[in-house]
Amino acid sequence: MIRVIVADDEATVRAGIAAILDAEPDIAVVGQAHDGDSAVALVASTTPDIAVLDVRMPARRPPTPGPPVRGLRPEGPPSGRPTCADGIAAAAAIGQRHPATRIVMLTTFGLDEYVFAALRAGAAGFLLKDAEPQRVIDAVRVVAAGDAMLDPGVTHRLIDRFATGPGPEDAARLGGLTPRETQVLHQVARGLSNAEIAAVLGISASTVKDHVAVVLGKLGVRDRVQATIAAYEGGLIRPGVREQQAPESSGHHGSPPSKGRLLG
Repeated sequence: MIRVIVADDEATVRAGIAAILDAEPDIAVVGQAHDGDSAVALVASTTPDIAVLDVRMPARRPPTPGPPVRGLRPEGPPSGRPTCADGIAAAAAIGQRHPATRIVMLTTFGLDEYVFAALRAGAAGFLLKDAEPQRVIDAVRVVAAGDAMLDPGVTHRLIDRFATGPGPEDAARLGGLTPRETQVLHQVARGLSNAEIAAVLGISASTVKDHVAVVLGKLGVRDRVQATIAAYEGGLIRPGVREQQAPESSGHHGSPPSKGRLLG
């Protein structure tokens, strides 16, 4: 059973997503939150597998002190702790304090800079708020399985806006990869699954899996989404440039890249 919490400041959106997920036999929504602070606290108390977070939940103002009410938890974070500014800060806090909980972010087309920041914070999935219900369900399952999932619209706009060319540090980051590892990263950044990469490079899927694990370790990233960002930042792939066949491959291109999904 995949345990999930849903956090969004819009009550109708939050309830709708929770209902969609909770109707699935292999998914259980164990809590809902209306802001970043509540989301972080809810993850601490329920230890879910997945946290579905709105990328721009507003900060919560400190509550007005009042008499305690029996049976109810006090509003607001414990005294002396800063509030979470939004979903990005909540994602970062969850990633640091509860790394076993993986994060799926909800966003809109107009918030590209927040998408980039949340990916940096460790989000493993991104969906547009108007995504089809099945895509939401698929995203939770994919991310819970240890993979990553990006909506194609999010990916394209993110790349177009932020991959402006490598800096010295970004390029050096890729310098520690072997030629084969670089080829594998190139295909990961194109959105290919392990089986598809195996077909392109003429090696086995298990060998690809081993290479991916080494690449993630060398780059110091937790999943294929962040590895893809590193590939673009390091100049391995350039936005708007048609990608050519990777060198030293078998010449067989295999299946076309998976749309919006970076599989493990």
